[in-house]
Amino acid sequence: MGVTITDANTLTTIDNVDAILDGVIGYSLRGNPYKHAATMISWANSKKVPIVALDTPSGLDLTKGILYNPILTATATLTLALPKMGLFTAEAKEVVGELYLGDISVPSELYAEETLQLKVQNVFRYSDIVRIF
Repeated sequence: MGVTITDANTLTTIDNVDAILDGVIGYSLRGNPYKHAATMISWANSKKVPIVALDTPSGLDLTKGILYNPILTATATLTLALPKMGLFTAEAKEVVGELYLGDISVPSELYAEETLQLKVQNVFRYSDIVRIF
């Protein structure tokens, strides 16, 4: 595909990028990003290019909406399956950018399970990606 891959040790030497896809830290974040993750987040924020976050901007707690330091500021976020509560806090909205929901083919019956007890209709009946805000 012609995509350049580099490790975190040499990342800061790269200046010419067209866009950034953030998948550094996902749902399991507990506390401030550190070491290579912090370096990658800070580097991405220093670029003046569009940044798309997968599921969450790295550095955001998806359960409570806590912004850790450093935190990635996304142009857009593609969250998966269902939107997470932490994406909707006032603070989080400043780093989430445009919010989209992406279909990953979770069976609708799963949402009705006892642990979730959600009544979810087919939100992806017209498209695999739905804009939330």
